Order: sequence, then structure tokens, then C-alpha cells
Amino acid sequence: MCVGPEKLKKGSPTEDDDTVRAERAKVMAAAPGFYWDTYTDEPHASRRAAIVKAHPEIKKLFGHCPLTKWKVLASVMIQLMSIHLLQDASWGTWFFCCYTLSGAINHMMTLAMHELSHNLGAKKQIHNRFLGFFANLPMGIPASASFKRYHMEHHRYQGEDVLDVDIPTAAEGQIFTNTPLKIIWCFLQPAFYSLRPLFVNPKDPGFWEKVNITIQVAFDLVIYNFYGFKGLLYLVFGTLLGMGIHPVAGHFIAEHYVMNKGQETYSYYGCLNWLTFNVGYHNEHHDFPFIPGSNLPKVRAIAPEFYDELPHYHSWSKVIVDYIWDPEVGPFARIKRVTVSDEEKKKLKDKGGLVK
Repeated sequence: MCVGPEKLKKGSPTEDDDTVRAERAKVMAAAPGFYWDTYTDEPHASRRAAIVKAHPEIKKLFGHCPLTKWKVLASVMIQLMSIHLLQDASWGTWFFCCYTLSGAINHMMTLAMHELSHNLGAKKQIHNRFLGFFANLPMGIPASASFKRYHMEHHRYQGEDVLDVDIPTAAEGQIFTNTPLKIIWCFLQPAFYSLRPLFVNPKDPGFWEKVNITIQVAFDLVIYNFYGFKGLLYLVFGTLLGMGIHPVAGHFIAEHYVMNKGQETYSYYGCLNWLTFNVGYHNEHHDFPFIPGSNLPKVRAIAPEFYDELPHYHSWSKVIVDYIWDPEVGPFARIKRVTVSDEEKKKLKDKGGLVK
């Protein structure tokens, strides 16, 4: 599945030196199954510049969304009310609600954390930090602080070997190669998504991660004290089920897995954007990560000539089905690049990454 430069998008040629070229050749030889881009940088910076030049009024969309905090508050309250109402429910009813309601809301909270990692929920960064911790509460598992650290690098170094841990490992590509195994991979997506960074690009826990863990453990103990193990499981299983084979979880695959050869990022324009802070507008988001999700549809409306002709989706569920059944698509269906030297990666790691 290695794609030559002629099949990849055209953009600004990546300038590198002999060291980077040698390191790239070594990495490509070790994992030839990926779509390796040896010719261009990621597409979003150049498109952003072109859009701003053509539509300078788009800058009016920059800033935070004041509604985010109220959406997060309502979601957390719904989860707490659900735990209370389901105390004496049968296990069948409990599991149904866990998959549908808890799964959907907790996945929504992962995307609230995504929004807040970009400081798009409040004016001050510290307020976004603690709102992210609050959104994290019903998930049962501390994730907000670590997600922010890795996600900023996903944007800055999209597709970059080692630095972009959103990309599956070569082992995943070699193991999950057929339909039954890809079903298992989709079920295990929460494990891969959370554990992959620890193997590919581990970071020492920082101050904010310790704060995140402390707050989350305290909250979980309160839930356990009042609602027992069943109440705590409702939150944790809701997170795991909601990030596995679940309609909302289709965005994991839809965003960057290569379904149209040569295209690196894809948008989704379906109704589930209502629950996910418009994360489906993913080309728009990567082009303008400082525009809140509530304004991303306006980006497409202002600059339709840049987006309407790009292949996009209207169903995340269909994306999951296509991924599972298409023999040409699997964990290797990602565009990777090597534009940063090993020395530069080490320096970034030594200082704790882009964000601590």
C-alpha cells in the first residue's frame, strides 16, 4: 500500500537534508505498508493560508464558544442522573443504557476534551484546563491532560512518524488484516488509542496529569461510595463501549484513514455533529484549529470552493462497515511522513513535548 509521490496531494515540497532522508528510508523499509509521503507537508497550513487570503473575514470566527461549558455541565448531570435511576435496573436494561446513553455521552465528553484542549471553551487557558477535567469525570478514566499533550503534536506534526501517535503501529497493521480481526481491532480501539502513546512516544507524567488523576480518582471514589461497583462500571464501560464499535466512534476512522487514495483528512457532514462539537468538520478543524466547533460549519459556508469538492462522509456507521469489509483498508491505511530528524524528536521529548 505504499503510494508514490505522484498519487499524493501536491503541496509545498518538504525540505530536508541527508540525515532526514536516510532516517526516512530506514523507517519506510521497516513499515512499507503505510502510505508514505516523501514529497509534501501536511495539507492544512497551505490551505489555511489560501483561505485567509481569499476570505479574510474568516478571522471573525476565531475565539471560544461560551455554550461549551453548559453542554458539558448538562452532559455530566445526565450521566449522574442515569446512574441514580439505574441503581435497581436489570442487567439487560443497564447494558442497553450503558451502550446507548452512557456510550454516546461519554464519547461526547471525549470530544469536549478535544475542544477544550484547543482552549475553545473559555477565554483563559486555566479555565479550559479545569473544564476539561470536569468533562473527564463521567468517563471514569483520567485522560484530559494526557490527551492535550499528544493531541497538540498530532496537529503540529500530522502524520509524522513517532510524533503523531494517532497513527496505528506497524504491529497493528500486520496483525489486523482481515474482516474478523478488524472487528476485534474496532472493539479494542479504546485500548489502542490510550495505550499506543505509551509504547510509541512515552512521556513522563506532568503536573497537570497528576492533578487530573487526583480529581478523577476522588470522583470515582464518591461514585463507588454512593452507587457501588455497578455505578462506577456504568461510567467506565460507557467510555469503552462508546469508543469501540459505536456510531459516534466512526469519527476515529473517518478523520484520517485513507479511503480515497491521496487524501489525508476527511470531513463528515451528518447529524451526529450535533453531539460531537462538530468534530466531523475535520478538514475545517485542521485548517483552523483555533475556531470553535460551533463555527466550523461557517468555515465551509464562507469558503465552499475549498471544501465542497473534497470527498467527505455522511454516515460514520457506514465508515465503520466499509473499514471492516474493505480488504484494501486497515490499520496501514494512513499517510505517514518523516520530516523531523531523530535528533529534533529527542529534543522535543526531553523538554516534555509541545505541551506539559
